[in-house]
Amino acid sequence: MSAPDDGRIGARIKEQRKLARLTQRELAARIPYSYSLLNQVECGARQATDAFAAAVAAALGIDAAVLHGPLHANDEQQCRLAVLVSPIRQALDLYDLDHEPVGGIPVAGLAAEADRICRQVRATHLRAAARALPAVIAGLTQAARTAPTVATWQALASTYRTAHDIALKVGFPDLAIVALDRMGWAAERASDPCLAAIRQYKRALGHAESGKDLGRRMVEAGHALVADDSSREALAVAGQLHLGASAVAARAGDSGAVAQHITAARELADRVGGEAREVHWLSFGRMNVSLHEMGAAITMRQYDDALRQARTMKLPAATLTSRRARFLVDRANVEMETGHTDAALRHLVEARRAAPEQTRYHPRTRETVTGLLNTARRTPDGLGHMAVWIGL
Repeated sequence: MSAPDDGRIGARIKEQRKLARLTQRELAARIPYSYSLLNQVECGARQATDAFAAAVAAALGIDAAVLHGPLHANDEQQCRLAVLVSPIRQALDLYDLDHEPVGGIPVAGLAAEADRICRQVRATHLRAAARALPAVIAGLTQAARTAPTVATWQALASTYRTAHDIALKVGFPDLAIVALDRMGWAAERASDPCLAAIRQYKRALGHAESGKDLGRRMVEAGHALVADDSSREALAVAGQLHLGASAVAARAGDSGAVAQHITAARELADRVGGEAREVHWLSFGRMNVSLHEMGAAITMRQYDDALRQARTMKLPAATLTSRRARFLVDRANVEMETGHTDAALRHLVEARRAAPEQTRYHPRTRETVTGLLNTARRTPDGLGHMAVWIGL
């Protein structure tokens, strides 16, 4: 008797069948296997043999490797992204080397360019930002090692943070970890506790899935760095740390801790007043708190609560593109999970229109499209196009 399949090949067959707009019976009629077997393979009850997978692939007109591949970005996408981030990886490795001259751009010009790149990331122009970033990292690294100043180390730390954000958004978490290590190295030399605390916030988010205790300790370390500072900058950083803690607690299913941290963040947002966009690109404020509260509900699979929050939320016209697109993807996921498939697809299309690069590589986009494919009786043209676009 065949061992139960892990569901991977069956799930891929189901996705590709729906993209071909075929029912199970229609596909079964095209292969030398029974409808019953196809049904069992798709639901993971039976193992797909190589011959079965080859027959299905031939019937669908696709390469059999598609059915054996992972449920993430396809090889072509991954190769393009690897080429894109390779220069960033190399620039991060320059930190402890003696540098060859890279041009006569003054530090102020490099810092301004670093800010421009950060704005590109917030506007979700990820490829343009990724292409421009390595030269700025190299220039600031050389400046920091040859004529160090607090401002230079601060600019370099901020640029490393941008490298982290780009790497994470395009699916290279290993590179994001390296960038955070470099950020800590530069922030320490800048003697900037707020930058160091932001690094702890980013670290905690990276460990949100692997363990509540580790993430909690990182948040606590960040709070300790700004505990004696009552400036607007420090209040915004402390509030963002509470939002990070809420994400860590949500992963652990601790709704009490989530509520505690959301309340603390909301109190700090009231003290900050307005959106603190000038504070290290955090944009901490009341809307940010509400978005994190909805995100925590999604993580804890409290979809009815998340939907209620999403439907009452009105993002200001000045909301950053990256934040607006993330909200739309989250909204689509919640609509899908609560059975509102048309609304889910509509919000995905809107997210794609607002921020195509970010939406394409966001894991929740793939999760939502996969869910829609699995629940749809027939695949609408828009859903089929979306699935092809993200590489399913």
